[in-house]
Formats: sequence, C-alpha cells, structure tokens
Amino acid sequence: MAKVYIRTYGCQMNERDSEQVAQMLIARGHAITANAEDADVVLLNTCSVRDLAEQKALGKIGMLGSLSRQRPVVYGLLGCMAQSRGSSLLKDVPHLDLVVGTQKFHRVAEYVEQALNRKASQRWDDVRFSIVDVDEETGSQSTIRDHLVRPQTVSAFVSIMQGCNMHCAFCIVPSTRGEERSRPINEIVAEVEQLAARGVKEVTLLGQIVNLYGRHEFPKMDGKSPFVQLLEAVQEVPGIERIRFTSPHPIGFRQDLIEAFGRLPKLVEHVHLPLQSGSDRILRAMRRTYNRDKYLDLVDRIRATSPDIAITTDIIVGFPGETEDDYRETCELVEQVGFDNAFVFKYSPRRDTVAAELGMQVAETIKEDRNHALLEVVNSWAKRRGEALVGRQVEILCEGPSKTNPERLMGRTRGNKIVVFEGSPRHVGQLLPVRILRSTGYTLYGDPAIHSN
Repeated sequence: MAKVYIRTYGCQMNERDSEQVAQMLIARGHAITANAEDADVVLLNTCSVRDLAEQKALGKIGMLGSLSRQRPVVYGLLGCMAQSRGSSLLKDVPHLDLVVGTQKFHRVAEYVEQALNRKASQRWDDVRFSIVDVDEETGSQSTIRDHLVRPQTVSAFVSIMQGCNMHCAFCIVPSTRGEERSRPINEIVAEVEQLAARGVKEVTLLGQIVNLYGRHEFPKMDGKSPFVQLLEAVQEVPGIERIRFTSPHPIGFRQDLIEAFGRLPKLVEHVHLPLQSGSDRILRAMRRTYNRDKYLDLVDRIRATSPDIAITTDIIVGFPGETEDDYRETCELVEQVGFDNAFVFKYSPRRDTVAAELGMQVAETIKEDRNHALLEVVNSWAKRRGEALVGRQVEILCEGPSKTNPERLMGRTRGNKIVVFEGSPRHVGQLLPVRILRSTGYTLYGDPAIHSN
C-alpha cells in the first residue's frame, strides 16, 4: 500500500478529476495523505489557464523533489499542463515519473502502480523511468464517474461533458481539453441517483461550456435543448434537493434554459455568467460571440424570470489592446449589473492562443492597477448584495463546521452565499431556515436562536 499526496490547481473540473484519481487509488488499496512529506507518490493536477498556475505547480513539484533523496518517491504531473507540454516536462523536472493528460485520468492508478513496481525492483536512486500519456481517448468523457463520498458529504460535482469548441482568443482550454464530448443523460442520472443514495443533497453539473451540453450528440425535444432535458431528469431524482451548474457561456442561455429557473424548484437561484469584458471592441477581439447589449439583455431576461437570482461572473483586465476607455466600459457594465461576486483576472498570455500573438500587450503595472480598482467595484456590490439579506429568512444547506471557526457551522444559500451560524452536528446535511443578522459582504451570519433546540 502506498501513501499518495494529491494537490489540485485550478477549476472545479480539476477538483472533480482529482477526486476520480483518488477514488481509483483507494479502490486499489492505497491511502490518500494530506502530508506530502509522508507520501510515496506525489501527484499534482495542473492548470494552464494562467501562467501563474503553471509556475506554482512547477515550483511545488521542484521543491518536493528533495523527498526522492530520502526514499523512492513517484512524482506525477496530471491534467492541463501535462496535456499542453507533454514529454517536454521531463526536461524541466528531472525527477518526474508520470505525465498524464486530461483524457487519461482513469489510467493514473495503473500508471502509479507501474512506477512503484519499477522503482521497487531496481536501485531507485539510479533509475530514470517515465510514462507519458497525453493521447486522445474515445469515450473519456464517461470515465469521470466515481466519487469520494465521506460521512456527512452533502454536495458533489458531476462531470457531464469534456472539452470546448468555442476557441476564445485568450483561452488554452480547447487545446488541453479537446473538443466537446457529452455523456448520455441516463448515465449522468444514474450517477446522481447513486450520490443521492449516499446522502448527497446537492449536485453541481460540470462542463467547460456546460449549458451547451449535448448539442452535437443529442436532439432537441419539445423545443428543449439537451441541457434542459438533463436538468429536468436530475430534478426527478429523489433525495436531491438542489441543482447547480458551472461554467456556462452566454450564448448557451436560450429561452428554454431561462424559463427553467422559473419552473424547476431544485434549480437554485444562482447563475455564473462570464462577461470577460464590457467593451464591444475587446469582446470581438476575444471572440466572445456577444456584445454588451446582448449581455445586458440576457441579464434582464434572467432576472425577469427569477428576480432574486444571484449573478456572478468572470472578467479579464489588460487584454491586448485594452485602452482606458475599454476598461471604463467594463467598470460601467459591472456597476450596471451589480454582480453578487466576480472573479477578476489579469490577462496572461497562453501559448497556442490567438491573443498571445497580438500586439499592444498591456503593461503589468497597468493590469495590476485595473485589477485592483475593479475589485473595489466588485467588493462594493458584494457588500450591498449581502446587506440586502440582513433581516430576511433564507434557506441554507448546512455543509459542516465553518473553516474560520470550527465551533460554528456553515451552509450556503440557494444563491451560493456562505452563512455562518451556531448549531449542532445533527444539522449537517439539513436544509434549514436561518434569519440573517449581519453581513460582511461575502459572509453572512445567521440567528443562532433558530437552531438552539
């Protein structure tokens, strides 16, 4: 039995992939450890969306390389950076044993055991053994299906598709995750049913462009897209109380999906709606297929169907050629929408993308200033959105102890806001009404009297 350390960088898709790897290793008799210094196997699941994420992973595995001077240790880089760089990583990381791409997570446990056996059978300090597998594999979208469901686990990610065909100018994902590939509805529903049987109350459906699910494989039925058909099917699973999804694209919000927020009770009042820029000129350069007016119209139509819906977004500042006027238009749109939260990123050139070859790259100091100023706007709106809930009673799903204060419990509203409150262990996994007493913007605090019995 080997002790395996897994570190994940990047998005929720990566978290889900790491969970699959962990479950397969556990099924083979290995143990997952949170302490890299105790590990026989070190696996880093990597991200390539920004250069900083790649550098963090390379720095981490470089630092952990000293473990191999004490005993035989298997080192592996998985996921997007592994897919993008392939065997070249063996030159960058001399002690690297495994390079496994995004369509081969289900083979990691097998490769780990091959590497362990090879090192056990030879002088481990003299061996240069490596496995590189970044090939495409038909049906890989259906291989991420196993879950680590621990006692009192109330929420789970469900991968419904892989890949992306959008080819936005700044994004490396199509080259690291491949083309869109979707799983059948019945296969996804069976996975959700298994989760519900194990006590899970909330599922988050995952995909690179999740609301374009099935558009190449499955037909519309009764005017409903495959994604809405899937939402309806998951809605019928007994035991599941809440349905979320991420990350969508504005182009995938057709009327049938907007209407679903008004008629599917389990579909929560929260939508993540990536904006990227408020400037039409920059949106065209980004290849985003919508303009600011269409985006604002979409926000209006969603709020007309679900007035209390929480809307969050992604924004990139400092895209090549972004002027002060372009940036100002983004700030104005953020003020106009009043997002509940936004993830603001400084543009990072990625190899093999259109934007990396554009002229007029924006200086890092300007990116930093714009990032900081826009975050102030976002934080102002997050505070206002939180304060609007003070005095109201909201439903939360209790997830367990608060990360900042284990003496209290935390849960999430349907709008995905964190609520901290006093309670007892029996409340974990329950849907509870909580009266909001105060707000710090991103965290709400509930009335403990409701839970004193």
